[in-house]
Amino acid sequence: MGREDSHYRPDGVDGRKNPQPDSGSVSGRFPVPEAHVPRAPEPARAPEPPRAPEPPRAPEPPRAPESARAPEPPREGGFDPDATARLAVPGDRPPPPVWRPPAPAGAAPSPVGPAAPASAPAAVPPAVVPPYAGPPSAVPAAAGPAPGPAAAGAAPGPAAAGAVPPPPGEAPPPARRRRLPLAVLAVVVLLALVGAGLAVVRPGPVAGWLGEEQAGQPTAEAAEPAPAPVLAGPDANAPEPTPEGVRAAIEGLLRAPELGSRVNVSVADVTTGRSLYERGGDDATVPASVTKLATAVTVLEARGPDHRIPTRVVAGAKPGEVVLVGGGDPTLAIDGDGFYPGAARLDELAEQVKQALAGVAPTRVTVDSSLFSGPVYEPGWDSDIPTGGFGAAITALMVDGARVDPRAARKNFEASHGWAERSPQPDLAAGRAFARLLGLSGAAADVKRGGAPVPVGAAAGVTPAPGTELGKVESLPITRLVSMMITDSDNVIAEALARQVALARERPASFVGAASAMDIVVGELNLAADEVTLADGSGLSRSNRISPSLLTDLVALAGDGTHPELGTIFGGLPVAGWSGTLGGRYRTDATAGGAGAVRAKTGTLTGVHAIAGLVTTAEGRLLTFAVLTDRAPAGSLDDTRRALDRVTSALARCGCR
Repeated sequence: MGREDSHYRPDGVDGRKNPQPDSGSVSGRFPVPEAHVPRAPEPARAPEPPRAPEPPRAPEPPRAPESARAPEPPREGGFDPDATARLAVPGDRPPPPVWRPPAPAGAAPSPVGPAAPASAPAAVPPAVVPPYAGPPSAVPAAAGPAPGPAAAGAAPGPAAAGAVPPPPGEAPPPARRRRLPLAVLAVVVLLALVGAGLAVVRPGPVAGWLGEEQAGQPTAEAAEPAPAPVLAGPDANAPEPTPEGVRAAIEGLLRAPELGSRVNVSVADVTTGRSLYERGGDDATVPASVTKLATAVTVLEARGPDHRIPTRVVAGAKPGEVVLVGGGDPTLAIDGDGFYPGAARLDELAEQVKQALAGVAPTRVTVDSSLFSGPVYEPGWDSDIPTGGFGAAITALMVDGARVDPRAARKNFEASHGWAERSPQPDLAAGRAFARLLGLSGAAADVKRGGAPVPVGAAAGVTPAPGTELGKVESLPITRLVSMMITDSDNVIAEALARQVALARERPASFVGAASAMDIVVGELNLAADEVTLADGSGLSRSNRISPSLLTDLVALAGDGTHPELGTIFGGLPVAGWSGTLGGRYRTDATAGGAGAVRAKTGTLTGVHAIAGLVTTAEGRLLTFAVLTDRAPAGSLDDTRRALDRVTSALARCGCR
């Protein structure tokens, strides 16, 4: 069976319940840890009485800017439409407070409180990294000696629980392909989150990626209780894990029977690029939905983060005919109540057409979805995927990801894990909806497929010449579509984006053309193109093969600063125990150490399980990892996921030295 990832979306976080107006830039629908905490409003200040004249005084320190003050109390229903994350309501599980790592001897202690707002003045010199969107970020420069041993109370690594120690005297493996400065990665991650419109409030280890609040900085927040120890954010001066330490932490866990007979793994240090552990690291493995990491990186590189996908209407060859031309936007909506927040809308396109025709009613709608070619279902997909609710026929024209009832799909998204009934002919369904918006009914509303005529010049009369553009709407930027795809593991968006890679590299916009183009872009990025063989962009195909080491290289490349446009993937990566496909995981005693410290893309098919992303160790070191198993025992879905979570949590808990 081809059931994909278990999905999770807190109601209201992504804007589907109360979507905010979208200006075309990326907005913050992707939750992060501790963005759920409501802030107490600042008490009103009493007016000061008039003062008698007095000698000039030194100026008072500036007050906290308005953006730093606490918002109003939560509105009814617990959702504030002006916030970027859901506010707490009775019964919510409160997020854990964040532990700040001990300061080096002689240093001033760090204050406990939220990270400074992105709009606040920089308190430290900004890092010089050219962003692709948004203002430059202020990131503290690494300074001082490496911290000492891990903080007291840190959980011991699994070495004490039966892990096999490494053979003595083993030389560390060489660095793989590149060295990656942590400071640069921190800037790229910040740009990705700011580019996604996120108002970040101390999101666990993510706060460390963004830099800490300066001592003495004014704050309008109410005092918080002393936090319980959780996990430190990444620290550029943290001691580097050793291959022996990583091996001791995870190798015993990789032998769990729930993972099956073939488990391929890659773990690397982000700061140095050094490979810390490999087990079948270069072996081709069925990746399931972590394929979307390759789709994300290649479409951002090929199209750029600001590219938008058009949907057009042109005058047809016959009098009264209009042609709806699909450009490949899977998020196109019929009206303002679509599945995807901020999507382009057919009702607005219909109004443009009516104005262009100057009140002359069209008599027929034809749909042109010829931009995409080849089969609408990938031959390697499981037989139940066409009707299984997680995939769809991939056509260049569709509405709401081919969902038949987008309102019901929104309402039931969490309970159904993202399942929704899909139209077997999405292009014709979109055409019929457009015909109704134009006022057509009966036989006139019956649409057919056809090609858009080539423009031949201006018409002699008032009727537009065939091929004349009558209206156009555009999708959200590619960067926003990528984040939606990664956070929700949206298979239909993934296939549409893969075809955008094909179009950008002048390949057929088909499954085969997209796979070929993605392979080309991987090579252009100087990655190991021989370690990837793709059949689709979503990971539903069992014909896909990706090595774990290529996945860690993709994540590292997105953060090394050489391609800042790729940083979008960090804004979409689910956070363990908090968001996306990891929202309901990392909640047992054996896996809780990874909550908030692991940020990763997951993948699931029957017998196939994968996870790849970033983890912050207990000592503050940032690692990238990929764990893939494609021979898991049948009927072990939850058990296998927990086994994977134990592996990544072990990396989060240990110093691995």
